[in-house]
Amino acid sequence: MTSSQHPFRIGVQLQPQHADYAQIRDAVLRAEDLGVDVIFNWDHFFPLSGDPDGKHFECWTMLAAWAEQTERVEIGALVTCNSYRNPDLLADMAHTVDHISGGRLILGIGAGWFERDYAEYGYEFGTAGSRIADLADALPRIRARWAAKNPAPTRDIPVLIGGGGERKTLRLVAEHADVWHSFGDASTLARKSAILDEHGAAVGRDTGALVERSIGVSRPPSEVADELVAAGATLFTTDTDGPDYDLALTKEWVAWRDAQG
Repeated sequence: MTSSQHPFRIGVQLQPQHADYAQIRDAVLRAEDLGVDVIFNWDHFFPLSGDPDGKHFECWTMLAAWAEQTERVEIGALVTCNSYRNPDLLADMAHTVDHISGGRLILGIGAGWFERDYAEYGYEFGTAGSRIADLADALPRIRARWAAKNPAPTRDIPVLIGGGGERKTLRLVAEHADVWHSFGDASTLARKSAILDEHGAAVGRDTGALVERSIGVSRPPSEVADELVAAGATLFTTDTDGPDYDLALTKEWVAWRDAQG
């Protein structure tokens, strides 16, 4: 059973906070063995919950390690902050991890929002509007850099854009994304998905068919799967953080996926 042209997939975001790296490495192994389709981290420099000065590790060096460690799962950031790297450099980093992984990288990207990262690492925070404008400028540069690379990427690297701004962010999703990651409940997903398709029609792209709907889930599939599927979601991502990286909810979602046939 699928709700669209996309098969149901299960992701897990292993938040790289409050853990030693050995615990993160172990969680990656357990998640792949469990049968998830995608393992994500995030692109921040400090914990987002718990002790704000707790243990934390960097996104892209970690993804390169995961590319070597894993064999089957796709990997990526949920999401990379566009502000932290020159777009051509980011494209080259993604190209390299694409090759290390044998074609299993998803480039998750967003405009950025966590002000502490910007302040302590010397990036200009700007405004929500300026950060979205920067993302709009970056996305074509990333694609152009991939087109110029030797060797070429192993595949058309999927671009996942996270965010729900109805006028600007969803327009960028319509223009550039292969996957759209949404936040909120089924009614929010359905409403914004319709807006995304309106943007798709405006730019001449069939976003209903071409853009996979992804959503974060924090409740068991018995409680929310049916309504999320009805709203168009096909990629469902749980999250967990250190030091324990509890995958119990993720296991429920994998079992639900496998029961769909």
